[in-house]
Order: sequence, then C-alpha cells, then structure tokens
Amino acid sequence: MLSVRNGAKAVDFYRTAFGAGELFRIDDPEGAVVARMSVGEAEFWVADESPEHQNFSPEILGGCSVRMVMIVDDPDAAFDRAVAAGAAVVSPVSDQYGWRLGRVADPFGHHWEIGKPLDEGA
Repeated sequence: MLSVRNGAKAVDFYRTAFGAGELFRIDDPEGAVVARMSVGEAEFWVADESPEHQNFSPEILGGCSVRMVMIVDDPDAAFDRAVAAGAAVVSPVSDQYGWRLGRVADPFGHHWEIGKPLDEGA
C-alpha cells in the first residue's frame, strides 16, 4: 500500500501515468481515499496517509522507504507517459545490468523503476 497525501489525485495520476485500473475504492466524507489499483496483472493499493495508524507518506517522511518496480514491454513509452503525466525523472531509461530501465518519482514522492529484462546477448 502506498501512503500519499491527497489520495484522489494520486489515483488520477496512476490512471494517467501508468494506465492503472481502479478495482476498488472507498472515499470517506473528509475526502480521504483507499483504492485498489492494477497495472496489467499487478495490483497495488493507494491510501491517504494516516499518521495515527503509522501510515506516513514520503512527504511527511522527507523521502521514500520503498521503490516500486514495474516491468513493461516498452519501458521507453511507459517512462515517457509517466513523465508527461507529471513524474520527475530520477534516471533516464538506459540499458544497465541486463535491463532496459529508468526511474521516476511520482508527484507523491514514490519512486518507480520502469523497465524490462534484456534478452540474452542484447
């Protein structure tokens, strides 16, 4: 589960940036959101931070404690889509360690590595 500030905006960002589907969502009267999302067959959850439950966003922590890895067929296109939607480039897509891989930070402070393994001999 990714803790964020402004879960509704985060859900919208992940839909636009990664083509994520929204599988389940709860909106509380104060505007907080909990949503189950998917990209391809992979699922993840997004929720507004709740420090009273020890759920902190990267914004409150001053950094991120996890890095999401998203394996896609076309890392360059997926990376460009995320950047166009508002993600910040941490490292551009390149061939490294047997992978075609790049890294972005989403507007909520979570880092995403977007890539795929290179074929043997590539």
